[in-house]
Amino acid sequence: MKQNNNRTLLVLFTGVLMGALDISIVGPAIPAISKALQVNEKALAWIFSIYVLFNLSGVSLMAKLSDRYGRRRLYILSVLIFAVGSVIVGMSHSYNMLLVGRAVQGFGSSGIFPVASAVVGDVFPPEKRGRALGLIGSVFGIAFIIGPFLAGLLLRYFTWHYLFFINIPISLLVIYGSYRQLNDETSPAVAPFDWKGVVLLSGLLTFFALALYSIDPAAIRQTLFQSAFLPFLAGTVIFIILFIYAEKRAQEPVVHLSFFMNRQLLVVGLIAIGSGVFEASFVFMPKIAVLAFNVSTSAASFMMGPTVLASAIGAPLWGRLLDKTGSKAVIFISLVLSVIGILLISRETQVRYMFYAGTALFGLGLSALVGSSLRYIVLNEVAASERAVSQGMITIFTSTGQITGSVIIGIIAVAAGGLQGYQNAFLFLAALTSLLVLLSLLLKGRKKELAFQ
Repeated sequence: MKQNNNRTLLVLFTGVLMGALDISIVGPAIPAISKALQVNEKALAWIFSIYVLFNLSGVSLMAKLSDRYGRRRLYILSVLIFAVGSVIVGMSHSYNMLLVGRAVQGFGSSGIFPVASAVVGDVFPPEKRGRALGLIGSVFGIAFIIGPFLAGLLLRYFTWHYLFFINIPISLLVIYGSYRQLNDETSPAVAPFDWKGVVLLSGLLTFFALALYSIDPAAIRQTLFQSAFLPFLAGTVIFIILFIYAEKRAQEPVVHLSFFMNRQLLVVGLIAIGSGVFEASFVFMPKIAVLAFNVSTSAASFMMGPTVLASAIGAPLWGRLLDKTGSKAVIFISLVLSVIGILLISRETQVRYMFYAGTALFGLGLSALVGSSLRYIVLNEVAASERAVSQGMITIFTSTGQITGSVIIGIIAVAAGGLQGYQNAFLFLAALTSLLVLLSLLLKGRKKELAFQ
């Protein structure tokens, strides 16, 4: 089958867009779901949480299977599982059925972005990978622009169920396009599949996420010593020990521990965790707008427009810059812009245009990290047989940062209370991002990067 790179990119773009849209349209559907299923706010939070948990649990499995059994098979399988989850959610008439559907969706989506990024490494030469990853990375900004509009349009004429049914025709198109465009080359199986490593890593990530979700920011000291938190913390520690022990002895480990011995990859992992932390802060920015400018919640959401627009525009631009200047310069500049943006958001709470400028710089800086630059480095640093699993690791690091960041910001914000609490939280984020700026200086320069490719 002759492969057309532009058509391949379109298939990948559409698949990732579908997953991103599913995130952006859930928010507007929450009031309708709450009313229809009669559930409270705490229960509604699990609509997001269970998606994240199963996404994290499935990343390592889907990525490793992709490296071993072929991109096309696993991309189609991931999209198919996501579509089945969408059908379950769309047909839900009970809260439990809804959670089952969201769990299936999360598991299916765990293979979409890592496999798509790995395909870019397979079909695009190093000098063109940046722009390809940048285009795929822009999907998230685009999704957050059109997602709420699409949700509002559908909710005006249909029930909330149709927000998820819309995934079905898109999934069918992506599956057809994947079958036609993606290669299905497989790596020779020279060792047994590391099922033990997959199960232990999934358990580790699940217990870690549950431990953080069990923390109550309003009662941090009590939470850390209560029965809901300690078992999850103990489980996390146990799974870490068992996972390291198992991976050292596996013939073909799901995660090569040498990943953490490579300075370039270790720095990328730390930056991915840090970027996940301040990516989580986006959720709290509308609250700052409400407290600072005394606007309604809906008006505050519209005030996030510069962030989303800057992200959608910035991702492909950063991608092209990656191909010209290399990753070190892009990551350094994007982190500096993020620091400035976070400081403006935290301090300029009297002048709206300065707040808008801060949110735009925040979105512009973040789009380089989430969209392309970190994945670009990893593609160049690992063997072709490990591309998907290494992309999965970036997803895991970023998601870990997101979960941790939401808890940390909540704890700091609650400690001082009101606007001051959120300002303190964003000052902490600015300090953290400043450390990442210094950390980025340890990355390879353009000459060494090109020599290694």
